Amino acid sequence: MLRNLLALRRVTQRTFSTASRRHFENKVPEKQKVFQEDNGLPVHLKGGVTDALLYRATMFLTLGGTVYALYLLTLASFPKKQD
Repeated sequence: MLRNLLALRRVTQRTFSTASRRHFENKVPEKQKVFQEDNGLPVHLKGGVTDALLYRATMFLTLGGTVYALYLLTLASFPKKQD
């Protein structure tokens, strides 16, 4: 039991201490240049095509949900006549 515990400890120490660490490039200065550029775009659209598509999808879903909610509210405010 003790031998297994020591073996496990050696494996975990070796794995964590010798594991290769990934080095990521710092892209913050590049992003700061893009977002601080004065090109007349609002900050939520400066990310490019992806931001524009997400913005339009959000606006479509918001307006669609509002119209649907108003429709259901109108439908609920006029009860059906019972025969």
